[in-house]
Amino acid sequence: MTKKSRFDCSSSEEDEEKLNNFLKMDKREGVNDGCSRHRPNESLLPGLVDDVALNCLAWVSRSDYASLSCINKRYNKLINSGSLFGLRKRLGALEQLVYLVCDPRGWEAFDPKMNRWITLSRMPCDECFNHADKESLAVGYELLVFGRELMEFAIWKYNLIRRGWVKCQGMNRPRCLFGSSSLGSIAIVAGGSDGFGKVLKSAELYDSSSGSWELLPNMHTPRRLCSGFFMDGKFYVIGGMQSSTVSLTCGEEYDLNTRTWRKIEGMYPYVNGASQAPPLVAVVDNQLYAVEHLTNMVKKYDKENNTWSELGRLPVRADSSNGWGLAFKACGDKLLVVGGQRAPEGEAIVLNSWCPKSGLNNGTIDWQVLGVKEHVGVFVYNCAVMCC
Repeated sequence: MTKKSRFDCSSSEEDEEKLNNFLKMDKREGVNDGCSRHRPNESLLPGLVDDVALNCLAWVSRSDYASLSCINKRYNKLINSGSLFGLRKRLGALEQLVYLVCDPRGWEAFDPKMNRWITLSRMPCDECFNHADKESLAVGYELLVFGRELMEFAIWKYNLIRRGWVKCQGMNRPRCLFGSSSLGSIAIVAGGSDGFGKVLKSAELYDSSSGSWELLPNMHTPRRLCSGFFMDGKFYVIGGMQSSTVSLTCGEEYDLNTRTWRKIEGMYPYVNGASQAPPLVAVVDNQLYAVEHLTNMVKKYDKENNTWSELGRLPVRADSSNGWGLAFKACGDKLLVVGGQRAPEGEAIVLNSWCPKSGLNNGTIDWQVLGVKEHVGVFVYNCAVMCC
């Protein structure tokens, strides 16, 4: 049996508390417990007590929440409390949101279920941060964007519940070019370079429920331009460079329960150089997949034998820009590839997906188009997938 970490428990308790707080609202705000003393317009759904109505509303598409919040004050309080998001998680009613930025106008989100594009409010950062290279990560109900202001590193976060940007608490050891991934309400960043160019072996854990950072034990090997992911409840970091000339093929595994790192030799043999993108990796159903961008091939990792097997080609080219400008992510039970395509009609960003459970079709990956964003160029600067 998998042992639950304290972060899993605290996240569940916080979601439960939000729901209870909403249900314990003052009677004057219209709590509907089935008694007739309340007017019809006080019910979330006429004829249903609140706990039953909440279970129904949890299955409403999350992209409709902004419209629901406009119905009346009670709905507005419900949506802004965030209590429905925790209930969605408990009921298994989760959906995915794909956040990406591919032109200077800012961040957008794509809802695959509704085939809908959503423009986020503009980030109130300074011009230095706006034009600097950035990294992104979705954790809990937040989108974290890491970059650099004029004098120091900075982190901005977009809160899905409040639908706005705020400055995030900085890391204990600010960095860039790190490996990162999230698991529920927590995220881990590892390695990277500090403001003076020193390659780091330190790691930090971010808890979105408190908005705080915690230093973790150091990795065995410093690395930058690396990638991170969670698999089987553990955090991994692979690839990257130990210095400007030394590329790494080893990986490292962090156990959240024992707080220890384990080095795995030869875990990622496809070394990346200083001009190449960090490894493009994604985990679906606790299986690791990667893109070898020199050959545009998708590969699958064998955990038992520490080897890789070839599956098929990408739907877009990754070799033309050394792996940059392309996103390779997990999106529910599917692999997601976000990249640019040129056609006689113009340029567009295309989202392609494939469910590994469906298998190969005559030895090839049967990619399906999820969505298209036209007239935004062909380069994806940042991309993150949120499950909510």
